[in-house]
Amino acid sequence: MTVKRTLVTGLALIAVHPAVAAAAESEGGGLFAVNPGLSVWASVVFLALLGILWRFAWGPILGAVEAREERIQSALDESAAQREEAARLLTEHKAQLADARRQAGEILAEGRAAADRLRKELEEKARAEAQGIVESARREIEREKERALAELRAESVDLALAAAGKLMKEQLDDTRHRELVVGFLDELGSAEAGGAPA
Repeated sequence: MTVKRTLVTGLALIAVHPAVAAAAESEGGGLFAVNPGLSVWASVVFLALLGILWRFAWGPILGAVEAREERIQSALDESAAQREEAARLLTEHKAQLADARRQAGEILAEGRAAADRLRKELEEKARAEAQGIVESARREIEREKERALAELRAESVDLALAAAGKLMKEQLDDTRHRELVVGFLDELGSAEAGGAPA
């Protein structure tokens, strides 16, 4: 309200000044003619306007400028604070990202170690199972071998008895001669086993 009133007063004085100049010019003076009365009035008006402006306008103008300066400074301070906060958050984010990468690396290393341990355990288990299967197969082969040898021995005894009976053309004691032939074959088998390479 004060600023508006000051501006109105200043505009009125400025409007009066040309009117006074026109009056002086109409009295016979030229544009560049020096009129002491007009100069005095112009000086008075200028000083009055300056005083009015000093009294009513400079204060509000300076206050508005200072308020604007304070707002700008406040905005700059707030911007700087936000920039510092953003830098701090960025630093924290980088630290968290580095920590997450470190933890991920540790988890991967642990996973690889666990996979290696599991692979070795499976290999050992498979090797043991394969060894067991081989041993079982060997035992089964030995049993089949013993069975085949027993059958072969029995057939050999029968063939030997039949051949001997035919050759001797006499009745033989089947049980006694079977025992003799079996004993002979056992001795023969023992001799072969003792002479075979281990």
